[in-house]
Amino acid sequence: MDLNEYSRFASIDTENMLGHIDGLPQQLLHAWKSGMTQALPAMQTVDRIVVAGMGGSAIGADLLAAYLAEKLQIPMNVHRDYGLPGYARGTGTLVVISSHSGNTEESLSAFEQACENRCQVVAVCTGGKLEQKATEKGFPVWLFQHNGQPRAAVGYSFGLLLALIVRLGLLSDVSEEIEDAVRVMTVLQTKIKADVPVLSNPAKRLAGQLIGRHVTVFGSNFMAPVARRWKCQINEVAKAIASFEFLPEADHNTLAGINHPQQQMGHELALFLRASADHPRNIIRVDKTREILMLEGIGTDFFNARGETKLAQMWSTVLFGDYMAYYLAICYDTDPTPIPAIITLKESMSD
Repeated sequence: MDLNEYSRFASIDTENMLGHIDGLPQQLLHAWKSGMTQALPAMQTVDRIVVAGMGGSAIGADLLAAYLAEKLQIPMNVHRDYGLPGYARGTGTLVVISSHSGNTEESLSAFEQACENRCQVVAVCTGGKLEQKATEKGFPVWLFQHNGQPRAAVGYSFGLLLALIVRLGLLSDVSEEIEDAVRVMTVLQTKIKADVPVLSNPAKRLAGQLIGRHVTVFGSNFMAPVARRWKCQINEVAKAIASFEFLPEADHNTLAGINHPQQQMGHELALFLRASADHPRNIIRVDKTREILMLEGIGTDFFNARGETKLAQMWSTVLFGDYMAYYLAICYDTDPTPIPAIITLKESMSD
């Protein structure tokens, strides 16, 4: 479909994924404010944080851990699996179970393990079995309302957790940073929303470059989980194959694998996420890595994060990636919401 014919998008986007993307800035702000008012009983000293979740319920925690890497004085890790790591035990460990539906089997397994290990627990969900089990155990349950896919609720999985950490006294108030990030996102939207024509819309133009190509998204430092988000959105929204790589690590292995198979290289596209708030050496590294790939005949492009702060740069890039993946879905005449392959697997696992 011609991306200039935005009035026809609804014929493909039957569940209005575009509306969820349009609402992401306000979702982030609402989640932050909601988290600052949710019920939270007095808790014992927290020495470490483990966020257990999968897919769209985990990516917000990835973004948060990267944002807080230089701010948080205790370790924070994201756990995507059954059970919990061996170190997650005792009241010094806070386990946050993040599950959009409240019924994710891996997350429920982590909840049971946290109870067995006598950890402190906070549940973040829209309801389901997690709400029931956590309520029965007397743990705080932070509910949010969201009718849509977990990947479209990334503002909640980030904003609520950020508010929780602030309210635990582990971080100073970041209200001004949140509001600034939302402002930057809102300004960016004026340039990339659906009614902006291709000629003036960088998200639509980038989506056009991705058609028929295997995409690898590169990010460093606090932009690394954003690269993962772009990859996941290309997968789930556009139903297209994609990968992600973290710098500088990729320069110690991936960079060597750009010679074979030769017939594939013309179908590759490397996307680099650049942020002025990144480490100065990473900023240089991004450009040097891109140059090497270009000289080998691999297509490349980049996105410059908007805003001045890490939070604004992170979230402006998340927003741009969501729009870009959506436009790619439209190019492929693919409904951006349903995920039949994932649903089929979940149903087969329940047999």
